This record gives sequence, structure tokens and C-alpha cells, in this order.
Amino acid sequence: MSLVNIDKAIRLPVPDVEALIQGRMIAAIVWRTFNPGEQYALYPGNIAGDLHCDRYYRSHFLPIAQKALAQLNSDRVSIKAWARCEFCKPLDNSEPLELEALSRLTIWKTEGLQQILQQRPFIFVAYLRVYLLPQPREMPVHPSGNFVSLPKSLNVTDSSPVLSESIFAKRRQKLEKLEPPEHPELEELQSALVHLSATNPKAKQLDAKIKMFLGWSSDKPVKPIKPDLAWIKTIATLGNRTKELDTNKSNYQAGTDFEIVVRDSLEFLGFTIDYAHKGGAGGLDLLCSKPYPLVGECKSGKKIPNDTAVQLLNLGTLRLKDQEILAKATKLIIGPGVPTTQLMDAAKKHGMAIMNPETLEKLVKLQSNYPNSVDLFKLKEYLKPGQSDDEVAKYIEQVEQEINVRSHILAILKKYHENSGSERASVDALSGAYSMSNPPKKLSHEELHEMLVELSSPLTGYAGRIKGESLGRDRFYFLRDLPIDD
Repeated sequence: MSLVNIDKAIRLPVPDVEALIQGRMIAAIVWRTFNPGEQYALYPGNIAGDLHCDRYYRSHFLPIAQKALAQLNSDRVSIKAWARCEFCKPLDNSEPLELEALSRLTIWKTEGLQQILQQRPFIFVAYLRVYLLPQPREMPVHPSGNFVSLPKSLNVTDSSPVLSESIFAKRRQKLEKLEPPEHPELEELQSALVHLSATNPKAKQLDAKIKMFLGWSSDKPVKPIKPDLAWIKTIATLGNRTKELDTNKSNYQAGTDFEIVVRDSLEFLGFTIDYAHKGGAGGLDLLCSKPYPLVGECKSGKKIPNDTAVQLLNLGTLRLKDQEILAKATKLIIGPGVPTTQLMDAAKKHGMAIMNPETLEKLVKLQSNYPNSVDLFKLKEYLKPGQSDDEVAKYIEQVEQEINVRSHILAILKKYHENSGSERASVDALSGAYSMSNPPKKLSHEELHEMLVELSSPLTGYAGRIKGESLGRDRFYFLRDLPIDD
């Protein structure tokens, strides 16, 4: 991290500044050649009077440009970022294909660039590494001038780049070679999400992921947004209810509340609930049909009644009307406290697992933090007859360790890119780096390759893979972090 003193700003159209801050592009059109190392604050101004917004900006960016222009203040301007020039080159009208290629990599229409070049022989394209200020700085509007003197110098650091060094290097190379964008259709989708993401948390999360995938944002992990999952924190509370907390609530209603949250929990974990069995007096609390049959009883309060195992057996026999299905079904009792000896003996005899509400809540939190991480068939192996909380805790710890290993692999892959400057890494190179990194688990060459292939699956998208002629020739590259929840 280095300290930077900035006393001047360059005036750019406010849509261009917005695009630079969002990481949509790394280029700016300037009026003279800039030397590498020149650094200025970014002053958002209006576009030139003879340029029309809809003729200058590409269609998918136009709504963002119009909104940015509409928000310009006639008295005050807000400085949100500064930039350092990394490279600058002239561009003229003699190569129309170059203008088209530049247009595809930026927010400008080819026609807009041609219009500017009708007024001058060259345009200068500066490649800017942009850094966010800790907080915006306001200043009075300066009506004219390419350079704007700041009322007070900015003493800032380069600790908040819009793009990481590795992502910026990749984007710069693409711009220098004028290579076409890899996913133009995703760029259009992201632009369509801009307005929706302001009010819709899921759209905001998708927007962030698309921007990271496109290389428009830094490779810092994006925490999942889970606004509708507050109920998860109530599982243990509803199971361990007390009369003091259940003011004006009958025993029946309190029990029903727990049944509902348990069914929601199992459905969230991936079970298919048979809602023909909704508990209540004489009813079977839980019946899951897929991915395997599961029957269960829910008991809230301070402890599980002694006759619960017999009750589950009788109700299962009565409701399923098929002894063979009942014999093969997983049997689960969910309730608070330490089971009595009588209940434990009955549960072991009839092959029933007993789980506390706290353990169920931990399972659901794991699934919430890492979607689809709970393998129900593997979980089944840990639902041992009798008290199964310790066994299920082992399963949760095992899943978390596997996630931690994969997160560590991605960190090694990311660091390899940054240190070597290479965009792709072999398994041999990563195996050495992994073994020297104090890893959470030792991996063989083959195990590391398997996990890299898994992480580069289209369904995960944490890494990318260039398939070789043989396993040893596969190459991998970093896409995004796998954040570990505290």
C-alpha cells in the first residue's frame, strides 16, 4: 500500500466515470497523450454539447448513462475515485475495424467515436487503474476545463482498487489486442439487472456475480444475500420452548409451530415432504418420500416423552399401511434434552435416530451458507439408532473441512496467477504450491486434480479449465473465491 497525493482531477463525462467505477471498462478518451504514472481524481461532468447520449453510448449501457446524467448537480460535484494511467495510445479514423473492436470492449458506440474523430485527427485512449476513495468528496462545479484543480489535496492510498491486479492485467491485455468480449450476452443481462437490483436482493446478488464473472469487479468474495432465511435461527428456540416464552400460546400451537419449522428445515435440506401427513392429533408429524423414505416425530418442550418411539412406530404402521416400506424407512425423532434410558433403548431397538433441535439448526445453517453442501445419502449414514447428535456433528465438521480445502485450493490458484503473471496453471505447479502452503488437508496429485475439475464445473464456476490431451496437461485459471463463513 502506498500513499498518494492528488491535487488535480480530469474531467470525463459522468457516464464514463460511472463505467470506470463499476469496472465496466478500463479506458477513457482523453484530449492529449497521458504518460504512465500520471494520476488524477475523476471529475464527473456533462458530455460534450454536440454529442447525443443515445448516439454516443451503446444500447445496453444507455439507461445507466441517462440516469447518471440526470443525477448531475448544477452546483456541487461528487468525487468518488482517482485513477492512475497505465498506458495511452492514439487512435485515428483510418482503421474502422479498430474502432468497432474498441466499441465492443467499452461503452461507446462506433458511430460516437467516429463523430469525435470528425472533429480532430486523433483520440487518445488512456488505460486507467481506478481506485475508490474511502468516502466521496464534494466540491463546487467547475463549468469548463479538461483539468480541474481540487480545493484541497487528496491524501489517499491505493488499497481500494476497483479491479485486482490480475483482473486488470487480463483486461488490459484484451484491450491492447482488441480481442472481442467473451460474453456479450451477459453484459446485456447485467445492464438489465441494474434497476431491478436496487430493490430486489436476489437480483443484486446475481448482478454482483455476473460482474465478477465478467471481470468487471474485484475478485473479493460476494457474501450470499439471504433475507428470507431468518426462520433458520428459530429452529432451536421453537424446539426448546418454555411456558415463559409461550405466553398466550397453547401446547398444541407451540408443538405445531415446531412441526412446521422442522418440515421447512427438511424441505430446505432437499427432502420431498408428503403434505398429506401434517401431524396434529393422531397424525404422523413427518413423512418424506424422496430421496428416500423418512418418517419422524417432532417434540418441543424440555424433553422428549418416553413413549415417542412407540408412538412413531404405531403411527408409521397405521399411516403407511406397508410394513416393508416402514422397515426400510429412516426413522427420526427430533426433540430437546437428553433422552431417558427407556427412550434410548426403544429407539435403538426400532432403528430410530434422535436429534436435538440445535443439531437440525446447524445442518440447515450449513445448507444455507453453502447451498447443496448437505448430501442426504451421506447424512443418512450418520443418523445412527439412539442419540445421533455427535454423529451428525461429525458429518457437519467433515463437510466444512471439505469446503475449507476447496477454498484453500482456490486461494492458491489465485495467488499463483498474481505471483507468476501466468493466466493458467498446471496441476504440477499447483500441487507444489499447495503442499508448501500449510494446507488444511494433504492431497495427492490425483485428488488435487479431481477437486480442480469439480471447482471448474459450469455448475460451480469457481475456476476455469483448459482441457489437455491427458490429465497432466489440463490447465486451470481462477474465477472467484469460495468464501468461508465465520
